[in-house]
Amino acid sequence: MKAISLTQPKQIELIDIPEPKMGPEDVLVKVKYIGLCGTDLNSYRGKLALISYPRIPGHEVSGIIIDKGANVPDSIQVGNQVMLSPYTACGICPSCRNGRFNCCQYNQTLGVQRDGAMSEQFAISYTDVFSSPILSLEELALVEPLSVGYHATNRGRVSEIDTVLIMGCGTIGMGALVAAVRKGATVVAMDIDDSKLATAQTFGANHLINSAKQDVKAEIDKITQKEGVDVVIEAVGLPQTFTQAIEVVAYSGRVVYIGYAKDTVTYDTTDFVRKELDILGSRNALRVFPAVIKMLEQKAFPFNQLISEIYPFTETAQAFSDWDHNPSAYTKILTAT
Repeated sequence: MKAISLTQPKQIELIDIPEPKMGPEDVLVKVKYIGLCGTDLNSYRGKLALISYPRIPGHEVSGIIIDKGANVPDSIQVGNQVMLSPYTACGICPSCRNGRFNCCQYNQTLGVQRDGAMSEQFAISYTDVFSSPILSLEELALVEPLSVGYHATNRGRVSEIDTVLIMGCGTIGMGALVAAVRKGATVVAMDIDDSKLATAQTFGANHLINSAKQDVKAEIDKITQKEGVDVVIEAVGLPQTFTQAIEVVAYSGRVVYIGYAKDTVTYDTTDFVRKELDILGSRNALRVFPAVIKMLEQKAFPFNQLISEIYPFTETAQAFSDWDHNPSAYTKILTAT
């Protein structure tokens, strides 16, 4: 069986691996689409401390169930189109004891701490597959990254009385944006790319800021009458956006960080206390996959527009190279087996 291996930074090979072994509570999935995300790009660049090489990537996955174990319930059938939950939870660490399984201390995400699903077939527990008879396989591959953004809005307690700034309109940022729109918030979208901002407007953003051309603080002051936004969701992962979030959030506001800053971030912490801010991390997603699937099934927004390009499975190395050389040109890249 063919798989993609990241053998070392910027080195990708098409390899042969054994066919997966399926346990009694597993399903066997014929993999159809795999999304590439920022974590994958950082793994490719050698900038992700969590990964070791060689590693098979792939945690944003859709496919078709082609076999099932003896103990898999009848509600899950061969032929179902599914997406996969890529996380694990130990059940005993402090996070798990608190019901925060998404940030399990010993989490092993597919394609990061353990080999992922960038292969022709993949076996996984039936509890980690979620199906939809309505969504296309391309749309199902978007569910996991959109869920990460959706979870961030829950972390930020976004409601209809809030003005929310979404920093970064990639797929994860768009998940946060759409969730904030659905919660009734006034949404400000920020990015350096006008085409991504146009997409954000299509998905319900009330205000747009191109941070490469406009003064973000001045624009936020105009939108909020100098009060600042109630919630900032940072989905970029740069030191300047980390600190900027503190500058533009309102007194007693909430700042939610999804992005990983690859370099050290230096803060003037005065506003942490003066504004009495809630500063929150947001990792992975709790079991919001059914809610996100339902959101996509309603067809309120053209989610397929988030897919910038689909590469054949055998051209995965080219996909990573293209993205590495021009990251702002893509919102979401899929590979198709």
